[in-house]
Amino acid sequence: MSAFKDQIIVLGAGVAGLCVATELVERGIMPTVIDRQSDPGPESCSWWAGGMLAPYCEVESAEEAVLRYGKKAATWWQKHTGIVEHKGSLVLASPRDQADLQRFANRTQAYDVLDADKIAELEPDLAGRFSRALYYGEEAHLSPRDALRALKSKLIQQGVEFIYQNAEPEVLAKDGLVIDCRGIKAKAELDGLRGVKGEMLVLRCPEVQLSRPVRLLHPRIPLYIVPRGDGVYMLGATMVESSAKQHASVRSVMELLNAAYALNPAFGEAEILEIGVDSRPAFLDNLPRIHHQGQIIRANGLYRHGFLLAPTLAKMVADYLDQGIESEWLDTHRKDFYI
Repeated sequence: MSAFKDQIIVLGAGVAGLCVATELVERGIMPTVIDRQSDPGPESCSWWAGGMLAPYCEVESAEEAVLRYGKKAATWWQKHTGIVEHKGSLVLASPRDQADLQRFANRTQAYDVLDADKIAELEPDLAGRFSRALYYGEEAHLSPRDALRALKSKLIQQGVEFIYQNAEPEVLAKDGLVIDCRGIKAKAELDGLRGVKGEMLVLRCPEVQLSRPVRLLHPRIPLYIVPRGDGVYMLGATMVESSAKQHASVRSVMELLNAAYALNPAFGEAEILEIGVDSRPAFLDNLPRIHHQGQIIRANGLYRHGFLLAPTLAKMVADYLDQGIESEWLDTHRKDFYI
């Protein structure tokens, strides 16, 4: 039973908010979820996520906590949605960028080094194009949009009420305890929160068949490409230190398409289904934070690790409500996410 007696309101139904609500329900705490949109859509940062549950790859440029907590993500998502693909990740580089591939290997772990034959065995449509790759067999991926829908549907079946309206946490706090999961929209209320712009493409290219996420290292714009099924792929993503999120730049789109073409020239015939822009909320160390003041708990700063770290962020929020900050578990872990 929660140590907090007020009504619990989760503000925001992106990946953070839905994960928090899910963890609360598991503890017998029935929240109300409030969001501006009746369905997950392009206005949500979570809508444009890659969906790579790839802690070993991400730690190449992230804090150790991303690996430690990210390793738990695939199990959590499989339990709550059942749509996780456990096929690993493939990291490639062109012949001239082999030093970058070695540097990537030096900063990571839990990979196998593949030669050209092994690459072709895993991904036949990459046969003959690359001589060396890193394969992270323990990693996984999912479709973020399907995962969001699955979480929301399950919460509704469990009796969670969803209210669709614009709302400010300070106003809602008059009626209960608010867990603010609005991402970059909470920037004015959280010191140090900044926006990191990301630009992504969704392509349809039935001529290319890839079964797992592929990362192509590149000095200017590293590419990731994630299969969505039926010849559809998510390509991303740029990282620009800016909260502006209205439109993608011509340069970014061209570089993403050029990288895809370098991976397989058949992408030159692909259809562009969507061009997306989001503003990822991030703190200085690119790790999320939980901040409690008065009647508002703010859970924010997932950066590019939304689906990877949201389960742990949600668990910490739920444990905080259920057990209080002095619990042994939180005392062990709060150095990472609590401020």
